[in-house]
Amino acid sequence: MDHTQSFRVAVIGAGPRGLSVVDRLLTNRRASAQRLPLRIELIDPFTPGPGHVWRTNQSRLFLMNTPALFPTVVPAGDTVRDLLPSPAGLSFNQWRELMGAGTRAAEGLSDGDRRELASLGPADFPSRPLYGRYLEWTYDQLRKTAADDGVELVHRRTEALGISREADGRLVIELEGQQVLAAEAAVLALGHLPALLSPEQARLQDAAERHGLTYLPPAVPADVDFSRLPAGEPVLVRGLGLNFFDVMAAATVGRGGRYVSTGQPAGRALRYEPSGREPQLIAASRRGTPYRAKARLDSYVPRGIRLRWLTREAALAFRADGTQPGFDHDLWPLMHRDAVWAYYSTLARVAPEELNGSAAEFLDRLDAALNLPGPEWDAAKEAVLDSCVPSHRRTNLEALAQPLGRRPFKGANEADNAVLAYLEGDAAGSAAGENDPLKMLIGALNAGRSVLKAVVADGGLVEASWLTELRGWFEPLVEGLASGPPPERIEQLAALVRAGLVHFVGPDPRFDVDEARGVFTASSPWVGTEYAASTLMEAMMPPNRVDRTVSPLLAGLIRDGLARPKVMMSADGTPVLTPGLDVTLPPYRAVGVSGEPVNNLFVLGLQLSSVQWGTAIAAEAGAPASEGSRTLQDADDIAAALLAAAASAAESGPRRGRASGTDDAGRSAVPMVSP
Repeated sequence: MDHTQSFRVAVIGAGPRGLSVVDRLLTNRRASAQRLPLRIELIDPFTPGPGHVWRTNQSRLFLMNTPALFPTVVPAGDTVRDLLPSPAGLSFNQWRELMGAGTRAAEGLSDGDRRELASLGPADFPSRPLYGRYLEWTYDQLRKTAADDGVELVHRRTEALGISREADGRLVIELEGQQVLAAEAAVLALGHLPALLSPEQARLQDAAERHGLTYLPPAVPADVDFSRLPAGEPVLVRGLGLNFFDVMAAATVGRGGRYVSTGQPAGRALRYEPSGREPQLIAASRRGTPYRAKARLDSYVPRGIRLRWLTREAALAFRADGTQPGFDHDLWPLMHRDAVWAYYSTLARVAPEELNGSAAEFLDRLDAALNLPGPEWDAAKEAVLDSCVPSHRRTNLEALAQPLGRRPFKGANEADNAVLAYLEGDAAGSAAGENDPLKMLIGALNAGRSVLKAVVADGGLVEASWLTELRGWFEPLVEGLASGPPPERIEQLAALVRAGLVHFVGPDPRFDVDEARGVFTASSPWVGTEYAASTLMEAMMPPNRVDRTVSPLLAGLIRDGLARPKVMMSADGTPVLTPGLDVTLPPYRAVGVSGEPVNNLFVLGLQLSSVQWGTAIAAEAGAPASEGSRTLQDADDIAAALLAAAASAAESGPRRGRASGTDDAGRSAVPMVSP
């Protein structure tokens, strides 16, 4: 390749992470003294920006679970201290403000977009199609910037089916329609991919085919045909996470029902008026309750939260000393202290009359206990709480992980009433915001989660601890507490329970098939009631596991040895196959079956789940690049490596290569000189 030839980069996946790669390529190239010819091929069957998950034609009933002030696909706010600012992009909230200002930039919005924007504040939760519109707008700005800067930016509305390497190291990408595309490098920004069903799910699907039942497997909510849920009949729903609330919205308001204000306090603020076309949802999850709602705040982390123990400096001290920490032994005690302080300092502020003794004395004693070194702090903390805090105001880890307790219920009504009380209390807590002790505890965990992401990445945690501690018990706990839905969803669910349209199976549910009756069943050992239905829905996304993928591209890379799943060692020395790909240190290059990196094949996003934690969370506007905006840092590192490779290729002189026509197998090759 010489200076007249474009360095060709294929970005496979044109959703948010693919956009970030394009932005960082354009940004870093513009800042470089060498404005080398560059051609970026975006490969995605969906529209660039929204991609698959954020399509603009999906229901506006589907909400994000982060407020408008949070997400971005380009550096914004204080993040530009770490990364060069984008020449074209904005954070979602900056875009919201621009669109709301009535400028010409808003001309492409639909009437639905305009109505939503008119009532959307920075702390409100946008719909997914509106976020998709932001991503679509961002791509359009990047496309214009690329054209102005002489960069070829091409979208191939097709699917990449495979990647192979030529003798000279270039990558050949097989596309649908027996076309191929040659590139000097490729970035896998794949996002959510379809996956094999688990053995239990496959058994249920097989039963559905045999008995004429309806089984809806894990899926992206926008892909689901909710009209298959029968009106007036029971529907078993497995999962009470974020996808459940999409099911709930589609099956209620999406069928013509409406919520009416009752004028009562939060928790009982809504009444549901049915249309008569709703199914009856029978919901179940391991805990037996849904994720806790986000608090109503004007910031992502409560402004009153300041981490005192799990500081970045304290957490990174292990790495500075050349040691790998364990989660339970080294990091959780610090995070636990911050969570305890957040809860009880808030309690002392909002309800000092409930304490035994003065609030100031209590906080002094608690502070002294939490600052004790080693394991002594926990027993000292318990002694302070025993003497100062009445039992009904105490909280503990077990109670948070098992909100219904490990106790039997007398029947379905008692179980429903227990969950309803949980919902009403959670909605009231969300409305109280920074004045609710539990929501402040969750806020501390959320703040600590950002620090953890930076600390445990790239081998920063002992592998056995990663497997059994961080991913084993802590991840389910913190997701159920800090990754919940918008607060209005819990308020709405409580109204549906009171209206008799939602029931709960109970903790530790079992789903089965009654072969004699030809129905699905669901029951809990803690409740004893068995529910039966002809429809069963998995309210969850396909699992993010590369070893279970049915993506022809990713499965082919693993089969052909250009990539491999990462293996970690458990505490007893047993190798464990992890969900993500094996990659190098940043910039993340795929590691092949031989153990050698594929230098021109990069990975970004969900498939990094074995070297990063929390890969599904979007980049946080204004957050440090190494923490909340880590995805942007990763995209920036990859862009820098790509541009360095382009400079090196330019210096090495021209390379012979096929530009168009057919490949050696007679397949049609995509022209490389025009879109």
